[in-house]
Amino acid sequence: MIVSALLTSVGINVVICVLYFTFYSILRKQPSYNHVYIPRLVAEGKTKKSSGDFHLDRLLPSTGWVRRAWQLSEDDLLSSTGLDAVVFMRIFTFSVKVFTVAAVIGIFILLPINYFGTQIHASDFAGIPNKSLDLFSIANVNDGSKRLWVHFCVIYFITAFVCYLLFIEYKYISSTRIAYFYASKPQPHQFTVLVRGVPVSRLGKFSESIRSFLMEYHSSTYLSHTVVNTPSRIKSLIEVPAAFVSFKTRYGAAVASDMRQSDNPTEWVTEQAPEPRDVYWPFFSPSFMQRWISKLVVVVLSIVLTVLFLIPVVFVQGLANLDQLKTLFPFLKGILNITFVSQVITGYLPSLILTLFLKIVPPIMMLFSSMQGFSSYSRIERSACTKVLIFTVWNIFFANVLSGSAFRQVDTFLEPKNIPTKLAVLVPAQASFFIAYVVTNGWTSLSSEIFRVAPLLCTSVKNCVGSHDDEAPSLPFHSEVPRILFFGLLGLTYVFLAPLILPFLLAYFCLGYIIYRNQLLDVYQPRYETGGKLWPTVHNSTIFSLLLLQTIAIGIFGLKKLPVASTLILPLLIITLLFNEYCRKRFLPIFDSHSAESVIKKDRDNENDPTMPEFLEKLPTAYRDPALKPNQESAGNQDHSTPLLSSV
Repeated sequence: MIVSALLTSVGINVVICVLYFTFYSILRKQPSYNHVYIPRLVAEGKTKKSSGDFHLDRLLPSTGWVRRAWQLSEDDLLSSTGLDAVVFMRIFTFSVKVFTVAAVIGIFILLPINYFGTQIHASDFAGIPNKSLDLFSIANVNDGSKRLWVHFCVIYFITAFVCYLLFIEYKYISSTRIAYFYASKPQPHQFTVLVRGVPVSRLGKFSESIRSFLMEYHSSTYLSHTVVNTPSRIKSLIEVPAAFVSFKTRYGAAVASDMRQSDNPTEWVTEQAPEPRDVYWPFFSPSFMQRWISKLVVVVLSIVLTVLFLIPVVFVQGLANLDQLKTLFPFLKGILNITFVSQVITGYLPSLILTLFLKIVPPIMMLFSSMQGFSSYSRIERSACTKVLIFTVWNIFFANVLSGSAFRQVDTFLEPKNIPTKLAVLVPAQASFFIAYVVTNGWTSLSSEIFRVAPLLCTSVKNCVGSHDDEAPSLPFHSEVPRILFFGLLGLTYVFLAPLILPFLLAYFCLGYIIYRNQLLDVYQPRYETGGKLWPTVHNSTIFSLLLLQTIAIGIFGLKKLPVASTLILPLLIITLLFNEYCRKRFLPIFDSHSAESVIKKDRDNENDPTMPEFLEKLPTAYRDPALKPNQESAGNQDHSTPLLSSV
């Protein structure tokens, strides 16, 4: 790709972003679109009634929402949206710090070194728009040049800087998670354990089995239990071998959830219960064998989806090659020879098509994750987040690299000893595509996020019929987090290969910081709260990005006839792995469960709380399947106050 094609792509996306922001700043002032742009405030009853009078300022764009989002403190964000939203925003602050430093180094140090190399041809400032972007990459630095040691030093510095920030973030979020737990009021899930695989008793009732087992092994802390019921085809309730077991203390619940309860690992399987609002009730229907088979099916389906997605990837890479298009479609030569058309096709269209195809992936991965037997929406969404991230890294990064440069050499690439060399050859060749991808998938996705095209169309229709749903949506972590982490991977991978990508990434993270703070205030309402359990995924993804950076560096310095630099990268790779292992041992257990120290301290704090007896009394009725309410209420011979789930 030449510079002018990239500029065309950037120009198109800048225009789209400006239009989105302009229309948003006008439409958000219109009361008829409150359900689009401030649905959270509508659901919470915080919207002001409009007088209906005409005001000219409603038709003028403004930037007041930017100032409001910028001035929001993290404490205010924590109190209004929870720790999960704070952790989500910490991804942006972490990325802004990393790529601010990286962009300064890349633009003012590496970019001049790359451009004034002579590996491709002599460089000057004449006719830059018509030159290849390879002139701005490490490919233009002469083989064996001492200037390559600058790139080597940058790799060491960026790795050290990123690891330092990762440690600071992990430590901060871990301590915030503990403080958030201490500051919380008594919650049902803190005292409740989900028990699965309950064996049937001689009386044929799961409830009797649960009572006798818990009274025998947890008699001092056991409070009550609620057997899970599901509606059958004959409009009656059927017990499922699962129950929510309530304990008198948090410590009792923690002991029961962390310890294996039976010699048979498939029976009396326990885990900490999710929040009542977070429970995914369809989970309880499948048996142990069905859940196990479902996991295998999901693995197969994920592989099939990954393979099928290679079709649009190969098609997109074909669009990026203008000479190949002229060969395949000779009747289009006249159109393709038009400068603007060729720039749009090679610079903008490939990344746009790939972005549109990617829209279907997150909902499919959510469907796959829901089939795996998770007990909560949060577990389903975290699982889908991991699936989407792996899918994106493989299909957008590796598949594009292979199909774009050397698709026939996959067999060679699969040999481990050749991986650094092959990546060193293939990855730099796709720098121009990924720069355009950041602009199209990044900038435009952010502007469409705030403009909310689909909700706008739906609300326009509902305004005509006069019906609205006051329920606010929740932030789709499973689609947004993988996109952010993938852009972080691109930035760290190309930080020394093609530093021209860094300013575009920095602009994306800065825009995202403002836009999502605004959305968290006005649009998204938390569906659940996990206490920031998403951060380990962010940490692991960043470590993988660093390892990928170092692996490519080993191959690059080998190709550039600087074998000493390749050898000296190996210790850095080992140090990064050791750092990750330290963080895993030091911080990850804090995200798995709360310590005995914290739950006992919290229990002691609540001993003199006058509201605790009432809380424990209502605890058995906290977990009720909302889907069963119509069945229960329609039964005329039953009292409406009777619990929907049998409790003891």
